[in-house]
Amino acid sequence: MLDSAAFIATPGKPFDLARHPTRIDPICASKHDEDKLLEHHVKRLDECQRLQYAANRHAILLIFQAMDAAGKDGAIRHVLSGVNPQGCQVFSYQHPSANELQHDFLWRTTRDLPERGRIGIFNRSYYEEVLIVRVHPDLLQAEALAEPVGQAEAFWQGRYRSIIGLERHLHDNGTRVVKIFLHLSKDEQRKRFLDRIDDPTKNWKFTESDMVERGFWDAYQAAYQACIAATSTVEAPWYVVPADDKVTARLIVSQILLDTFDSLDMRYPMVSPERRAELMKIRKSLEA
Repeated sequence: MLDSAAFIATPGKPFDLARHPTRIDPICASKHDEDKLLEHHVKRLDECQRLQYAANRHAILLIFQAMDAAGKDGAIRHVLSGVNPQGCQVFSYQHPSANELQHDFLWRTTRDLPERGRIGIFNRSYYEEVLIVRVHPDLLQAEALAEPVGQAEAFWQGRYRSIIGLERHLHDNGTRVVKIFLHLSKDEQRKRFLDRIDDPTKNWKFTESDMVERGFWDAYQAAYQACIAATSTVEAPWYVVPADDKVTARLIVSQILLDTFDSLDMRYPMVSPERRAELMKIRKSLEA
């Protein structure tokens, strides 16, 4: 059985991204076994989400962050494929609009937080504000901040504190924040970029900006390491998931989500004796 806790970036401990593998041994003995296990996970997730909806006490916010081509879309599509669309909401965040830039950096994602009884999925998130913006600090010029900022560490620490505060508030109010970093190697990204070029059905996925950002690989790795070290907390830990093998990554992500559901100790609402008597009366009428 998979141990999702093995992939947690331990809160309060030093974090070295280079010490975390991008590939691990296969979880199953064969591809058939992998497919069957993922199918089982997907079925269980659907059952858990129906229970979550009925209990209506908790929301789950699933955050995906990764380098380009790490498999965020595929993980979302395969892992949540069996969940009732009414119980699942997916939001993808690109460059902020002019209106969004007039608000604090948490505003645009806060609007999309999941309701109780539902799973919310952020494909990228407010963490972009301490990742891509840290790699390209010139982007801060568009945010019209009250104080001038640069590369000062105090600025980023302030943003980390804001994020931790938000996630603690969400946890205290019933939302479980599950943060997934799909850890991809640079060589595997190269192979996936080549595949996108060679496969006409994937050409649309590849842009020149992908290659530009690849040139900042080391800077992004440093930004992710600093971010994960600063914001992996007991309430909302980061899971560093090896992503060089897509199927393995999907199995780990689905197990993390299942373990999150199990931690909620959910139950279907209890029916009062009076309501039960009413139902029995209705049953007799229907049988007649």
